[in-house]
Amino acid sequence: MSPDKLQPLLVVEDDLALQKQIKWSLDRFESVTADDRESAMTQLRRHAPAVVTMDLGLPPDADSVSEGFKLLEQILSVDPDTKVIVLTGQNDQSNALKAVAMGAYDFLAKPFEPEVLNLTVERAFRLHHLQSENKRLRAMQMPDTLAGLLTRDPQMLRICRTIEKVANTNASVMLLGESGTGKEVLARGLHQLSNRKDGKFVAINCAAIRENLLESELFGYEKGAFTGAAKTTPGKIETAHAGTLMLDEIGDMPMPLQAKLLRFLQERVVERLGGRQEIAVDVRIVCATHQNLTQCVKEGRFREDLYYRLAEIVVEIPPLRARVGDAALLAHAFVRRFGQEHRRNLALADDALRAIEAHPWPGNIRELENCIKRATIMADGNQITADDVGLAGAANAEGDRSLDLRVTREAAEQRAVLAALARADGTVAKAADLLGVSRPTLYDLMHRLGIKL
Repeated sequence: MSPDKLQPLLVVEDDLALQKQIKWSLDRFESVTADDRESAMTQLRRHAPAVVTMDLGLPPDADSVSEGFKLLEQILSVDPDTKVIVLTGQNDQSNALKAVAMGAYDFLAKPFEPEVLNLTVERAFRLHHLQSENKRLRAMQMPDTLAGLLTRDPQMLRICRTIEKVANTNASVMLLGESGTGKEVLARGLHQLSNRKDGKFVAINCAAIRENLLESELFGYEKGAFTGAAKTTPGKIETAHAGTLMLDEIGDMPMPLQAKLLRFLQERVVERLGGRQEIAVDVRIVCATHQNLTQCVKEGRFREDLYYRLAEIVVEIPPLRARVGDAALLAHAFVRRFGQEHRRNLALADDALRAIEAHPWPGNIRELENCIKRATIMADGNQITADDVGLAGAANAEGDRSLDLRVTREAAEQRAVLAALARADGTVAKAADLLGVSRPTLYDLMHRLGIKL
């Protein structure tokens, strides 16, 4: 299918005779028409055109360009990738240039040459097609250093893109999410993608160390600083010099230490307990927590100034129950891992997969891992059943709030294909059977939805 047939062309022109002429000139494209801003926006939402040709002078004041500029702004706010070609009068170049500055793809002066208009529209379609294909390929690609993060969920793949974008900056990253969602995996991936990958990745759990020991763990101490300090010991911050420091469960850090951490973030120097020398440290900070830190700030349990220092980039990680198909995908991977450990050739039965997909997984990936580990030990045969995984309950159906049929249909298709591939453990033939379609149809669906094995 050629790029110009992928999506329709919208022609916005209030002069009906000229509108007909433009449509006739562009007869090789599938055109829809509109004669004012309101009807243009209706057609835009209905047909999602890749390319729009529009006159700037539109009713109710066809002699003014204000309505045309409003429409251009609205079109690009709905879909910034839409290619808008502005048709202007011979002596209206300043407004045409303003339209291009606002984001229009190109402009042509009226009266136009049909051949030039056709060529401009065709190029706009091809550019739109290339950009869409590039986005689709980018969405399918998982960074090598995040390959250990098993997911096909679109939201998680977008998070991987975000991690990839911010990796080579020095911005502090805050990872928010429930316990067991993979925050440390993402933090390690961020480190490996960064220009600090040759330095150390150092992690410390602020909730797992007693308050009176956490300070010495973070900042280190000099020999004789306190009873038992037999030798000078660098802290975790100092150890992570030229690398990445992950502060896990930062929400549990005591207030006095929050003030000391804030000073380090401002000055980038540490002072060991019992020491008087300031030591310069170059480290990238990544923090994580399952707590609502904005609420902690309101309640006075977390410093607001520290929060804004740490939250330069905030990444919210969805729970496992919100990731389409990931529970089954991870379950298959855990079965293979634990099966190899116990030297057993194991597989998940259909009733076990249904139970895994229906369970809400309040403990997220950690709970799923423990569940599968137990099931691989308890299973009598080579098939792990629902009884072996020990789960009960049905899936909670969630209504799609969108009323746009095209968007709703595409989202439903994506969920169904991802779930089928996860349940089939990536076997296309089996997934096609589950979906009730042929393998070529499933491959076409996967290509259109940007899903790869």
